Amino acid sequence: MASADQLINAFTTLLVTIDPPGLAPIFLGLTTGMSRTERKQVALRGSVIAFIILAVFALFGAGVLGVLGISIGAFRIAGGLLLFWIAFEMVFERRQQRKEKATEAAITKDHIENIAVFPLALPLIAGPGAISATILLAGTLATSIGKAQLIGVIAANLLLTFLMLLIAERLDRFLGVTGRAILTRLLGVILAALAAQFVVDGAKSAFNLISATPH
Repeated sequence: MASADQLINAFTTLLVTIDPPGLAPIFLGLTTGMSRTERKQVALRGSVIAFIILAVFALFGAGVLGVLGISIGAFRIAGGLLLFWIAFEMVFERRQQRKEKATEAAITKDHIENIAVFPLALPLIAGPGAISATILLAGTLATSIGKAQLIGVIAANLLLTFLMLLIAERLDRFLGVTGRAILTRLLGVILAALAAQFVVDGAKSAFNLISATPH
């Protein structure tokens, strides 16, 4: 059984890597044009999917990536490139242009589920940082009880994340069309920088792995 200090450390580590307050405004920009109910569906589905992803890595650790032959570095690079495309669309209003061609009714259930999976659940919530942290924490909580406690810590973090996303939805009502347009562009730039950092970190990990490999 993990000590109180270990559990507090695990909670803090995941809280910093997931960053619920930082996700709230990004979620706001990604779901522009959706109704309150649709935003709630995306937030709930994204949080649940992220929990499942992190729980799987907590239970199986590095073995999951090892079996697939995928390194964390490669995962960071792939996630960063995909996230950069979303940022590009936000900055240049490509997403908004597509939304303007359709009514709110055209936002189908499939569309909502797709956004919940990518980019919300992966890589924004359960991104490379959170997955890496989960794998490392699972190594320190190796017993069955320890892993069960770690899953509880993950659940607490994802519940907090879900609540933050709900607050973001309420904030949207006070911004208006102009406010959302400005915020979306600003967050697009932030997302682009975040995506670039994912790629840089992934490249560093890959180079370190290559240099550490005996020739």
